[in-house]
Formats: sequence, structure tokens, C-alpha cells
Amino acid sequence: MAQVPQRFFDALAVRTWCGLSLRALGRAREEIDAINVYPVADGDTGTNLYLTVESAAAAVEAVFAAHEVDAGAGDAEDRDEEDGPSLADAVGAMAHGALIGARGNSGTILAQLLRGMAQVLSARGDSPHTGGSGLRSALRHAAESARNAVARPVEGTVLTVASAAADAADGAGDDCAEVARAAYEGARAALAATPGQLPVLERAGVVDAGGHGLVTVLAALVETCPGRPPERGAVHPARVEHDDADPAVECAAAGDGEDGPAFEVIYLLEADDAAVARLRQRLDALGDSLVVVGGDGLWNVHVHVDDAGAAVEAGVEAGRPYRIRITHFGHGDVHTTGAERPPRERAQRAVVAVVPGEGLAELYAGAGATTLLARPGEPPASGELVQAVRRAHAREVVLLPNDAELRHTAAAAAEQARAEGVRVALIPTRSAVQGIAALAVHEAGRRFDEDVVAMTSAAGATRHAEVTVAERQSWTTAGICQAGDVLGLIDGDVAVIGPDVSRVAATVLDRMLSAGGELVTLVLGDEAPQDVADQLEARVREAYLAVDTVVYRGGRQGALLLVGVE
Repeated sequence: MAQVPQRFFDALAVRTWCGLSLRALGRAREEIDAINVYPVADGDTGTNLYLTVESAAAAVEAVFAAHEVDAGAGDAEDRDEEDGPSLADAVGAMAHGALIGARGNSGTILAQLLRGMAQVLSARGDSPHTGGSGLRSALRHAAESARNAVARPVEGTVLTVASAAADAADGAGDDCAEVARAAYEGARAALAATPGQLPVLERAGVVDAGGHGLVTVLAALVETCPGRPPERGAVHPARVEHDDADPAVECAAAGDGEDGPAFEVIYLLEADDAAVARLRQRLDALGDSLVVVGGDGLWNVHVHVDDAGAAVEAGVEAGRPYRIRITHFGHGDVHTTGAERPPRERAQRAVVAVVPGEGLAELYAGAGATTLLARPGEPPASGELVQAVRRAHAREVVLLPNDAELRHTAAAAAEQARAEGVRVALIPTRSAVQGIAALAVHEAGRRFDEDVVAMTSAAGATRHAEVTVAERQSWTTAGICQAGDVLGLIDGDVAVIGPDVSRVAATVLDRMLSAGGELVTLVLGDEAPQDVADQLEARVREAYLAVDTVVYRGGRQGALLLVGVE
């Protein structure tokens, strides 16, 4: 059946575009990571773009969910079939979600591109949609605002691709399908030319990774508008064939192998415009790859520096920085002072685990694992996971992400570590209690494959739950919750809603043990009532014979309580 051109771009189109972009980046993530050579060959551009769009998509979904709750609360006779968020609501949520979730250099620039589009589309007030002219203007403003956000723009990067997309869109027709198709084709052509603009890309035989990600997002926009994707294989090949390509230089860092700054520093910042202008000047003097995006009092700051402390201090002077992320790039060899120390011998095997609180970090470390602390709202980037693998200094590594949301990040880190000669097995643990079960059966002395199978089996046999507090009103699998309600999640889905932590925790535990179990693991967060563990232990003793209970203190782990049943 022939496709009908989409003349309008509305809130539902924003939602669809975010979802299609997320899926497309999920498919392209590994390829984009593999060609990431500029500005730093840290192999995480695809993952960072995916996580940035994931945050944007989640924010849009939250807006739609909130409107569904409001609509459900009204009288059926008064409901309008078109009830839902406005275009301004949807693009505003998309931009805000991308801003707070932006990762890495390219992810930060993509956040500004989405913010630039939102500024134009939101300016149309209560209009439910825009046409091709509005989408053209949005793409133009996006490209200009992204370029202005970068302290020292470089051609042959995602900025070039964005500008080419806007230029091509200017010559398109009046419906959104034509504008989207023109922008995509213009971006694709610009991406093909990036190796001729940036020598490091030409030497490696690849196109720009960030630009490739933007072309992928624009391909999703084409699919959104007419409901038809670009032809299979239409996104430009990531690698460029040329006669003098030397595989040895593939994925070499920019600058002919010279060390760049040692750290990537990213943080959200609450500050006014004047303070941010001063911050830009100071950070520009400290390092490179400076990108500051945002506005209206909230900013995302990204910079590569040798002195990470100075970059954070500059943020403190400008306003209130939070969600601070510092990643060490690990350039070259470690420099030593005085007498040279012999390199530390590699261990045969190690376990690397992401843990949500200081108490669990101590528990895991005591069991011999190398840990990476993930504070609430601050999941680690793949570069941080790679650095943790390096810190473990082992020939074989078992990686425990302990969070379903980290699956792509952990996969990217594992792939990069394998490229560095480390044998890595990723066990897809979805909770720290599954990681505890896996670590309990770990035996470094047996064959690697046997150890991985045993740990995977132990993790898979452990059901996991958590008790937490709802931050806002929303739909859940157990009904509508209000801000402040206590939620009990079993295997990732909301199963219980209630006003009291102890009662919700008891209900969760009963439901989990109804299917049987031999061991209950309880991990208490700092904000959990002190008597919850005692009450749950007593309940297990009285109602479930031959079931043991262990209790740990997790510290600031986000959830009030983590529960595992083996």
C-alpha cells in the first residue's frame, strides 16, 4: 500500500522518533563504538549516543504517561480522543531528557541539537503540530546552536553533518516527509566526506562516529514521517576503503598518537548565564573538547582535561554541579617518578562488579571483586567500566553490571576490553543481589567457562526485588501510583503499591517465597526504617521453614531495600 506523506510533525511523531532512534542506535551501537577515533579513541560514542537518546525517550514517555493518568482521572464523557501532550510538551521533555542524560562529547552535542529543535518547535505555543517549514527551521536552529555550544568547532565531525542536514532541508518541499528525507540525504553525503576533512579519520579508514550516529537518528526521522525507513544499507558505510589504508593505525587516537588530556569530566550544573560564560573561558584554558549545552539555569558541561579537580572546582565556583562523572582515558604507559617499578603481574582471573552503594562495595571488595560505585542517578559510562577492568589487571574477567539499564554500556565495555587482549565474560545480572549470588559460587581455580556457567546459573536462579518510593504520579503494572507511594518491584515490574515500607516489603517477600526458596538476601539502604530487616527476618522464621536470611547494609544505594531469593 502506498505511503501517505506526513505533512505534520506532532507530539506522537516525537514519541515515535525517539523510540525508532533508540532502536536504530541499539543496532548500530557496536559499529559506531568501533570507529570512534576522534576526539579520543575511547570506543564509546555509539553507547553514549544510545544512552543520551534513551534518557530523551524516557522523558517523553513520562509526559505521555502523565497525560494518560490525567485523562483516566476525568469523566469518560468529558474525555477528548485527542487528549495528550502538546508538541511543545513532547519536544520540551525530549530536550530535557537528553540534557540530563547526555554522555560523552557526541552525546552532549546531540542533546544540544535536540534542544535547538525544541526551542523552535516550542515557540509555536499551543499549536498541536508543525509542518515542513517548522521542521526546516528546527533543523537549522539545531545545527547553529550545537556549533555555538562547542568551544572550538572542528569540521569533519557531527557539527559538519548537522549543518549539511540543515542546508539540504532548506531546499525541500512543504511536507515533513520531504524535509526529513532531504536532511537525511544531506547528512549522509556529508558523513561520506568526513575522512577528507579530518586526517585522523582518513588514516583510520573510517567516517566520523558522532556523524554516523546523527545520520542514524535522521534515518529514524525519515521512518517516522512517512512510516517508511530508508533503503536497507542506505546509512553510509562506517569504514572507508582506500589504497594506502594501514590497519595498524585503525582506531588510533587523534594527534598522531600523542597523549591527549587524561580525563573526561562531565557534570550537570545549575548556574546563571553570566556564570556559565565565565566557566566556558576557564575550562577552555584548562583543556579541550569543551561542550557546554543547556540554558534556563540548567547546563550539561563536558570537557577533556589533565586536572579533573580543577574542572570540577570551576563548576563549583559557577554554581551547583552534580552528577559529576570523571573518566580516565588511560593514554599510553603510566608515568613514574624516581626509579622505574617493574610492571605488576597480571592475575589470571578477576570479577568486576558495578554496585549501587558503599556498603555493597565493601561487601563485594571483601569477596575479592573489583568494584565500580554507581551512585543513585549516576550510572557509569562504558569508559569507566573499561577502566575498572584495567584496574583488575587480569587475563580473564567476569563482568557483573547488576542493573538491566547497563546492559548496552557493559557490552560496549566488554568489547573494548576484549580488543585490549582481556578475555571477558558478561553475566547479565539485573540486581546487586543476583551479583552476590554469582560471586558466592565464583572459584578462580576452575576453568573459565565452567566458572562463568556456575556464576550465570546462580544469578539466574535468584529472583530479585526492590522497595523504593515513587517520585511522581504514573501508571504502573500494579495501577496508578502517586508521588511518595511505596513501590515494591519484583523482577523489574511494580507488583505492590502502598503507604508503608514494612507492609510493602512483607508483601513482596511473601510473593517471592510463594514460589519457594532456600535463602533470602536483604540489603538495606540508608533511608530504610531500621526495624524493617528485623521484621522480615522474623516473618521468614515464623512462616517459612528451612529458609535462611542474610542481611547487609548497602548505604546510599537508591532503593530502600533490595531483596534476593535463591
